[in-house]
Amino acid sequence: MDRYAVIGNPIAHSKSPRIHAEFAHQTGQRMSYEAILAPVDGFAAAAAAFREAGGLGMNVTVPFKLDAHAFTDDLSVRARAAGAVNTLVFGPDGRCFGDNTDGAGLVQDITVNLGVPLEGRRILLLGAGGAARGVILPLLGRKPAGLFVANRTESRANDLLVQFSPAAGNTRLDAGSFAALAGRQFDVVINATAASLADEAPAIPAGLHAPGALAYDMMYGRGDTPFLAAARKDGAGRFADGLGMLVEQAAESFALWRRIRPDTAPVLTLLRAELTAG
Repeated sequence: MDRYAVIGNPIAHSKSPRIHAEFAHQTGQRMSYEAILAPVDGFAAAAAAFREAGGLGMNVTVPFKLDAHAFTDDLSVRARAAGAVNTLVFGPDGRCFGDNTDGAGLVQDITVNLGVPLEGRRILLLGAGGAARGVILPLLGRKPAGLFVANRTESRANDLLVQFSPAAGNTRLDAGSFAALAGRQFDVVINATAASLADEAPAIPAGLHAPGALAYDMMYGRGDTPFLAAARKDGAGRFADGLGMLVEQAAESFALWRRIRPDTAPVLTLLRAELTAG
């Protein structure tokens, strides 16, 4: 049976084994998928051991996405742009291919599952860390009117502006601090900060949401995250957490490995029901 895994630290909370088991059952694939807890300084050894034992691919989660980037022999364009890898493919020639499916998962969730077009829209991306870096190129690929990258530390946002400006095309790409957002409005506001993990909302000005705007948090939970709760008070029209992004990025990985794309809708419905039930 073909072997796959997700590797991280911690890893017990990961929904990836559940998701990929559902995908495999749905598509009739003979494969196993396990969770691997690696020491924080032991990613390369654990990944190499899994490959040598016959593993064909891995998903990579916190804190190893940068380690995975360094581990690969070949990178996709989007992984190179992100500077991080969340999917490994072990080839029969012994080479390791690295990809980053996070941005594709986000775009698929917003445009297909939520039915919100990104073309011609004004997008605000909060945060300038790895989560933000991984989604900028796919967002730009949808040709929004503008993409503003805002971060508490302005210099980190400006670094992303410099990096991604060559890929912006006709999209206006801006960067700045949270304070620089005052007086602006956006059609889509995406939280890529870690604030929700600390049960906090990003310290952003009020009035950022245009009428009917989508507020999207990459984090997810049983109810509104602090970011989504704040967005409701700020007048956003639609709200979504990151559960759909999680399922969609997993489907992108699955398609890389198995050359077949699963139907994500029933898996997302299942996970949402389980999350709501607690």
